[in-house]
Amino acid sequence: MARRYDCTDASDRATGLKEASSAVRRGELVVLPTDTVYGVGADAFNAEAVGDLLEAKGRGRGMPSPVLVGSPNTLHGLVTGFTEMAWDLVDAFWPGALTLVAKHQPSLTWDLGETRGTVAVRMPLHPVAIELLTDFGPMAVSSANLTGHPAPQDCDAAEEMLGESVAVYLDGGPTPDSVASSIVDVTGEVPRLLRAGALSVEELREVVPELEESS
Repeated sequence: MARRYDCTDASDRATGLKEASSAVRRGELVVLPTDTVYGVGADAFNAEAVGDLLEAKGRGRGMPSPVLVGSPNTLHGLVTGFTEMAWDLVDAFWPGALTLVAKHQPSLTWDLGETRGTVAVRMPLHPVAIELLTDFGPMAVSSANLTGHPAPQDCDAAEEMLGESVAVYLDGGPTPDSVASSIVDVTGEVPRLLRAGALSVEELREVVPELEESS
């Protein structure tokens, strides 16, 4: 039976974070708040758990799960070929609503779906998410909705869609923003905007003037 914890209550939050971390270690799914929408997460290095995540959403391997991290330093073990402009974007917008698509370290033994050697990675600006990610480590996290349905801004909506496929729900109240993160591809020499979201192309170009837009 799924367990739900009110993270606006200090005691319930502490218990919930402990239970969520234990659930992820067991290969189970958890729902957590972020600064954009609620996400459903799993151990990024547990292929079966990531498969369960995609199945819970009704999503195929052709739409691989992004990875959330609790610190920019985690990138050193996850990505390769990170340019100075990519680090400039991290310095300016992390934690926050910026997802970066980078080449992942070839030595990593994970299976996030059909990634073609890349990973979409973000550090969210939400204390509950950061605490869980700091305790556990990198997690595969996708919006906590059934594919084709709106991404949830509160725990009720996430639980209504995902139900018992999730072991632990962390309820942090309504998310502060309903706009998805902006996505920038940093696999090449010049960053390229794949999706304009919470951050506009103008904001991004204040940091990286060379930023290109996808046609």
